[in-house]
Amino acid sequence: MKKLLILLILSVSQSGCLAVAIIEGATDVVAAVATAPIKVGSAVVDAAKGDEDKDEKNRD
Repeated sequence: MKKLLILLILSVSQSGCLAVAIIEGATDVVAAVATAPIKVGSAVVDAAKGDEDKDEKNRD
């Protein structure tokens, strides 16, 4: 009976760790998906600004 109780406690504690790992993994994926368009948009803006700055320096 003691062995069964120990196995039950261990399995419950391990499932809790697994749930935390799944939630952390899901939040990492959501954060990456949410920030990807922002990074792409800022890269486009930086590229556009970079070209304008070079043109102004060449004029002077």
